[in-house]
Amino acid sequence: MAAWNAAHPSVSGHQGRYEMREIVNTLLCQARTGCQWDLLPHDPPSRGAVMYYLTK
Repeated sequence: MAAWNAAHPSVSGHQGRYEMREIVNTLLCQARTGCQWDLLPHDPPSRGAVMYYLTK
């Protein structure tokens, strides 16, 4: 993860609060089930953080 963060710095300069694995797991779970954001089975990262990486 550290190597990826070094190669892809944040536009705002922050280091990020979430593990990339959690963001990817959230995207895959939502794509697989098609469920609403509030109905995801665990505590996902913030919606804004996930959408940032989805659109990137």
